[in-house]
Amino acid sequence: MTDHEGVGMLEAVALTYGMLLSFVLSGASQNRKLARPNPAVLNYVGYVLFGATCALTAALSVYAAWGLATGQTLSV
Repeated sequence: MTDHEGVGMLEAVALTYGMLLSFVLSGASQNRKLARPNPAVLNYVGYVLFGATCALTAALSVYAAWGLATGQTLSV
């Protein structure tokens, strides 16, 4: 396996995540300006993205702390 085999998939996931996050935040902002409630789907997608962000942050923090504690070089 070469170093760059999984890069295309990571880029696709990052692009999809960014587009969904942009859509959710702009939709919520527009609804707030117009004093309208958010649709249920918008809330659901927002909570899923927030949960995924928190889970990834926690996992990467633990991974970095483990590397510091054991003195190993980290490579993803």
